[in-house]
Amino acid sequence: MTDVLNRAGYNLLLGLSGYSEETEFDQVTAFLGQRVAGLCLTGTTHAGKTRALLLRAGIPVVETSTLAGPFIDMAVGYSNEQAARAMAEYLVSCGYRKLAMINAQQRHDRSLARERGFRAGLLASGVELSSKAVFMSETSLAIGAKAFVDVISAVPDVEAIFCANDVLAVGGMLEAQRRGIRVPQDIGFAGFDDIELAQEFTPALTTIRLKRYEVGSVSASMLLERIHGGSPEALVLDLGYEVVPRSSTRRL
Repeated sequence: MTDVLNRAGYNLLLGLSGYSEETEFDQVTAFLGQRVAGLCLTGTTHAGKTRALLLRAGIPVVETSTLAGPFIDMAVGYSNEQAARAMAEYLVSCGYRKLAMINAQQRHDRSLARERGFRAGLLASGVELSSKAVFMSETSLAIGAKAFVDVISAVPDVEAIFCANDVLAVGGMLEAQRRGIRVPQDIGFAGFDDIELAQEFTPALTTIRLKRYEVGSVSASMLLERIHGGSPEALVLDLGYEVVPRSSTRRL
């Protein structure tokens, strides 16, 4: 976003809500008080008063990182549910049947969609994910390591673990290495996001690749078009995703 906005003479102001709808409302109120030209929000789940405030404000708004409406105005992103479903189908195609999931503790729209999609993909492939095989975790390498210990304690015969983001997956693989558990020979790992660490870690992480830079740049371009009196050809853009097989999984 910064690259596109700076070229057009605009500055980017940032606010972090920590997945709190109340904090997001306070930040939106503050930004509107500064007479911002437009707003970009992560996700589409907001407090009712936030949505009402933005509809009254009448400024361009783009929501990102999901395609689950209803939308306030415009949206740019990808289907978290379909991406997670695609990963589930890929893991089953590799021969994995005993699977577990480590999901983000923050129960926002993206994490919920990833869990739904993963369950749906397994079910469509004839594999059921039991409730005891889904674990909730904050996001850090250390906590990902702890979550991995929880998984192998509760599901000792687990064959592969899908993590809702790459940081959790790499944390789990680090703990597996410390315990002498081989990846992927003894257990497979898959993540979501395709951050740089996913590519550079050994073994490299199987994951979902997202067009994160494009999400920002396209969102900024749509806001600018609205600010300058135009209208984007499409108000909702699906930039898609890609399953990226790497060496943290294998064919059984």
